[in-house]
Amino acid sequence: MIFRSLKYLIPDKVKTQVKALLFPNKNSWWKGDYASWDKALAHCTGYNDDLILQKVKQAVLKVKKGEALYERDSVLFNTPYYFEPLVKALKVSVKNNSLDVLDFGGSLGSTYFQYKPILDNVKNLNWAVVEQNNYFQAGRTEIAEAGLQFYETVKEALEQQQAQVLLLSSVLPYLKDPYAVVKELLQYKFDSIIIDRTNFIKRKKDRLTVQQVPKEIYEASYPCWFFNEQRFLSHFLEAYEIQNEFMNETPPPERLGMDEVYWKGFYLKRKGIAT
Repeated sequence: MIFRSLKYLIPDKVKTQVKALLFPNKNSWWKGDYASWDKALAHCTGYNDDLILQKVKQAVLKVKKGEALYERDSVLFNTPYYFEPLVKALKVSVKNNSLDVLDFGGSLGSTYFQYKPILDNVKNLNWAVVEQNNYFQAGRTEIAEAGLQFYETVKEALEQQQAQVLLLSSVLPYLKDPYAVVKELLQYKFDSIIIDRTNFIKRKKDRLTVQQVPKEIYEASYPCWFFNEQRFLSHFLEAYEIQNEFMNETPPPERLGMDEVYWKGFYLKRKGIAT
């Protein structure tokens, strides 16, 4: 009876901390706290680029044929879903009935196909996906269509369209040196930047983990960053202002050991650009 009574006297925050100590990373898709990318990579198993690419490609082709509404990480969906902050950021970026999006790390056009129905009224929609070579080749030969093109470099994409909107959707956490990539991207002076579905952590420094993809999706594990939000934003805010920030629906878990984690996005506008 004493222990049962004590349970109700202990604050929930303390209970959570005790559970985190006793059961670190239980049922988590993310594990570890690695000192370097190479050390994290050494703990990744079962990653097969070609297998994943083929699964994603087959799913996207079904979407193109009208057999599904959209896909995410090769998983098909038949119920429309539009994340309102992303919809708002895209629509407010339309200028003179034109929208030029550079989707950096955009797979085979996942976001394009998902949100294309709500952009039908945009007369000139140009969506450029920049991806690694194998995705670029598959996209260009089998997926591309009017309004959707694939490129291997940002420079090549911007030779074909304006530097209007940069979309970074769940991509920066999976780069070896994300801040170096951000520095390079900012040189192109995009009018606006949409950051979506990005991992953050409530501690003073970034944390590098290994993410294990659920087996029902595909066999893969790879390094994945959780960013300190203040440090992350500091790389953007010299040249950009935050117009909107929003929380994403959080996949499990909400904690990694003692660290609280969350998924968040931002809509940024370059300073000096009219809102």
